[in-house]
Order: sequence, then structure tokens, then C-alpha cells
Amino acid sequence: MGRYIINRLLISIPLLVTISFMTFILNRLSPLDPAEAVLHAQGVPNITNDLIAETRAALGMDQPLLPRYVKWLISCLQLDFGNSYVTGKPVWTLLGPAFVNTLTLTLVSVTAIVVLSIALGILCAINEGKILDKSVRGLAFFLTSMPAYWLAALMVWYFSVKLDLLPTSGMDNYRSYILSVAVITVSFAGVYFRMIRSSMLSNLNEDYVLYGRACGLPERTIILHMLRNSLQVAVSVFGMAIPIILGSTVVVENLFAWPGLGTLSVRAILSRDFPIIQAYVLVLAVAFVLFNSVADIVNAALNPKLRRDL
Repeated sequence: MGRYIINRLLISIPLLVTISFMTFILNRLSPLDPAEAVLHAQGVPNITNDLIAETRAALGMDQPLLPRYVKWLISCLQLDFGNSYVTGKPVWTLLGPAFVNTLTLTLVSVTAIVVLSIALGILCAINEGKILDKSVRGLAFFLTSMPAYWLAALMVWYFSVKLDLLPTSGMDNYRSYILSVAVITVSFAGVYFRMIRSSMLSNLNEDYVLYGRACGLPERTIILHMLRNSLQVAVSVFGMAIPIILGSTVVVENLFAWPGLGTLSVRAILSRDFPIIQAYVLVLAVAFVLFNSVADIVNAALNPKLRRDL
């Protein structure tokens, strides 16, 4: 198992290097010169070619691409993503607290999604074809197809405006999490629970279920074995749910004024604050690769056959 983990992590290194390089050249894809973007962000009224050239030299943008990339990558490994073009503050001092806020929201949401998906998946699987199964799947399909911003608006109108029960913005206490987590959970749980249900139904026809019932094992014990085998398929999906939600909280965070990565990234995009945009993209990309690797490692721990594939 240790060899598998080492090999899986080594495979991730070239991918992470490629991602970092693509992230570094993001500012070259913009039609606006990064030096000019810096001057615009600083509110310089009269931008001349000489001033742009001086800014490029001051920021090291006139140096060859590869040495600049290596220097930038070494700095990123030390959590030094440069300074914001707008505020002049180090990017990590802005990104760090925002990342913690978004990660907290994501972990709470993923926990709710996993619990709800497993519960609904088991409930629908053992009641296959019955009214309960059809009703839950129909409601899940309706809620999943509803845009997140529309669902959030409905929840704010009902729970915050009409009933005056929950806050509409900020993260003052646990009540501030309820609406945001509810919107994210509803948007994703409807997809994941169907996967659990499908996997449970495929295990329902396996021989070990028939033998277990023939031997008189309690139904709860059989369901637990079915769930364990079903989760081998779901681990990868649930593992990838964390970075997916981490990167898709932009709408929710901006609707509920959540001080996280989504809110920070939108402000950075509008002001063309390239260092923050680069750091945001890099952090999310690394999160995708790392969580994907963790999901593969957990799958290999549950199913030894997968270790021979690497």
C-alpha cells in the first residue's frame, strides 16, 4: 500500500507542474498588458508608454519567461503569491482567510451532502419502485434542475424576509451557515444520492446478499455490507465533491456576502487583479489534483485489486 501511495503522488507531480505553468501564463492571455492593469488598479490618470515600460521593469516583467516562472513557482511553494495590484498587500494575507472561510463552508456542506445522499440512497434502494422512491427521485430531480441563485433567492425571501428566522449575509454564527449550506446541499445531494441508489441496487442482486438472507443474517447487517461495497464506487465521487464545491461556491458566496474565495475572486476579476486570480486558480487546481489522489488512495485501501493497476 505504501508503494501505491508513493507512486500515486509521484504521478501527480508532472500534472501539478503543468498546471502551475498554465496558471503563470494566464496574464499573457489577457488583451490588457499586466503592467497597464497595475497602473489602472493604482488609479494612475495618465498612462504613457514610458510609464508602462518602467512598471514592467519594476515588476520584472521584462525578464525571460522561464526564469520568471521558476522564481514565481519557488515563491508559491513558500505561499508567496506576490502583492495585490489594487491594495498592494501580500496576496496570501487576502487569500488565506478567504480560503479558510470557503473551506469551512465546503466541509460543512460536503458532510451534509454525504449524510443526506447515503440516507436517501439506502431509503430509495430498499423501496425500489414504490411511491417513496419515485417521490424522492422526482423531488430531487426538480430541486437539482433549479438554478442555485433562484433557490437561494427563494430561501432568502421565505426564511429571512417572511419568517425573519435566518440572516441573509455574513458569517456571524452557526445560523449564518444554514441557508448557504442548504443551497449547496440541495444542488449536489440530488446527484450523488442517485449514484448511491444505483450502486446499492446493483449489489442487491449479488450472491452474498442471497446467501446472507438464506443464513438468517439481520437485514441491517446485509444493508451495511451492501453500503460498504457501494461506497467503493462512491468514494471517488465524494472525494472530488470537495474541490468541485470549493470552486463552485462563487454564486452562493456572492449572494450571501460570504467572505470567501468566491467573493474575493469576483472582485479580483472585475479589477483585473492578476496575482489574486493566479493564486485562486492555482489553489483550486492543486485541490482538484490532491483530492483526486486521496480518493484513489482510499479506493485502493478498500479494494486491493486496484493497487495492481499502478
